[in-house]
Amino acid sequence: MVGTRNGAAIDFAEFRQGWRILLLAIAGVMISINAALLYGFGVLVIPLQQQFGWERPALQAAISFLFGGAVIGLQLVGWLNLRFGIKRVTLVSLFTMALGYLATTQIKGSVWSLYAAFFLLPIVGMGALAVTWTQLLNLWFVRNRGLALALGLSGTGITAALTPPLFAWGVANWGWQAPFVILALVNVLIGVPLTLAWFRLPQALAAADPGAAPQSAAVAPALAGMRFRAALASPKYWICNLALCLVVSAVMGMVTSTVPMLRDRGLALASATQVFTWFGIALVLGRLLVGYLLDRLWPPAVAAVSLALPAAGAAIFLSGSTDMVLLSVAAALAGLGAGAEFDIAAFLIARYFGLKDYGRIFGLHQGLITVASAGAPLMFGAMFSATGAYTMMLGYCAASTLAGSLLLLTLGRSPQAAVQARAAA
Repeated sequence: MVGTRNGAAIDFAEFRQGWRILLLAIAGVMISINAALLYGFGVLVIPLQQQFGWERPALQAAISFLFGGAVIGLQLVGWLNLRFGIKRVTLVSLFTMALGYLATTQIKGSVWSLYAAFFLLPIVGMGALAVTWTQLLNLWFVRNRGLALALGLSGTGITAALTPPLFAWGVANWGWQAPFVILALVNVLIGVPLTLAWFRLPQALAAADPGAAPQSAAVAPALAGMRFRAALASPKYWICNLALCLVVSAVMGMVTSTVPMLRDRGLALASATQVFTWFGIALVLGRLLVGYLLDRLWPPAVAAVSLALPAAGAAIFLSGSTDMVLLSVAAALAGLGAGAEFDIAAFLIARYFGLKDYGRIFGLHQGLITVASAGAPLMFGAMFSATGAYTMMLGYCAASTLAGSLLLLTLGRSPQAAVQARAAA
């Protein structure tokens, strides 16, 4: 049975047609540099400290440089896709990112060489960042767009599970350089062949210009939506940006602080990590559930409810409870919101601003989100230093997630929904 867009059943026709695109997107998200280095960096900290004598706080700052490079890469990739074509930019980026990984094995001396490498990697690999894979999914899936995005972005969860043990194995056998060599090989042996074999535009776009990007001059008329400058002038765009930056900053605080906060309450490390496990489980489940609902209900309402759940989790943590069940519920509520954020962002940008200039519009949005992600740990560290407790941080998390959720409710109907309503009338 094939359901309508608002029906409960899933329309499998799109998945039968686009399953290769979905698998390619999952693989692309898995090997994207922000996911691979972010989730595997913890394994590198001690080997780099032992090799170069760099202090751990200085090493942790490398992630901020990674985010900083991503901000620049996200702004450039949309323009390059317009100029040269999305597939070409993606293939070149996979190769240059592999070369960048190999060059990183030559760092030495000052920790600034590590910072420079982490800053440049997402720039040379800009075409293989998540914005590319979400754009491809948005082009191929319409009736099941939310679910397709959720499945595609689940690649980050796979990366989080596989990267640390793979890096640990490499370090144990060949030293700190091994993870970078592994990532280079993954790009060349998995990313490039899959992109060459499966990267395709939907038939209508490909017929217009088979060798071009979806947003090239020849194909753009087939895509509905705003140009970049029009989006910048739209209040709805800045509502999306502000709302999701508020939510992301709060989730970052809960991600980085839950375990140490619970340790301060007297929980053993094993118990604290057990509680946090529910964050990861809920993240995956929340992503799939929200993706399914986005296709069937009013998207801002789905987004508002799911992104407000971390506020309930923060309230439970604020109670000071040490009950394992209650704390696990709090972590799960935070995970439900964290899992949904990226999917919601990709869905809302495509729905309200279209795909004509998606690369640049979503790229700027993700750049702002990345800035919020990079700045949040610094803000929460300052809050803890000032108070010696997590109360202020949790209060901010509750307030910002609620504020962000309420802002999304002001978006109203999307242009697409308005056109459909006029046609029905």
